[in-house]
Amino acid sequence: MAGSKEIRTKIKSVENTRKITKAMEMVAASKMRKAQDRMTAARPYAEKIRSVAAHLSHAQSEYKHPFIIERENIKNIGLIVVTSDKGLCGGLNTNVLRSSISQIKDWEKQGKKVQVSAIGSKAISFMGRVGANIKSQVSGMGDTPHMEDLLGAIKVMLDGYVSGEIDQLHICYTKFINTMKQEPNMEQLLPLSGDKSRNSR
Repeated sequence: MAGSKEIRTKIKSVENTRKITKAMEMVAASKMRKAQDRMTAARPYAEKIRSVAAHLSHAQSEYKHPFIIERENIKNIGLIVVTSDKGLCGGLNTNVLRSSISQIKDWEKQGKKVQVSAIGSKAISFMGRVGANIKSQVSGMGDTPHMEDLLGAIKVMLDGYVSGEIDQLHICYTKFINTMKQEPNMEQLLPLSGDKSRNSR
């Protein structure tokens, strides 16, 4: 039977662990609030961009940008998969990766080839394990990613579309609903659609 000194030591150890986990919880909550604030601030801009893109696709002009022109024969698909760099976030990454691989299999059944741009270390490792054709990748962007960190990986896909190597470009990401609910979302980016948000399925 444990002596009183050993019991006191264990109690003290548990109390110290509780203090540490409480501090970690407070840091995580603070980071979560900041991320939510950035997302809330960016959402109206994103919606406006989608609206502008929808209007552009309907524009009647002599010049048609390659991003607007629908292609008849869709043989090659580009897919941007967005995940986090770290785990321990429930189904956030799992749901996006499951949705992505399901869509890739559907495309491949239709005889289409798929190229992937993996954003986040979880997407990179998963797509590597399943043998996906990874054309570009980026990770380690931290809690406050900047546009310039993404440009290289995304430009590879845009250049592929312009050159005809890719006929359609899609993105799979997590749509934030609230802290308890985030949904995987698959959208077509190129060619620009008249719909503000076209689902790939």
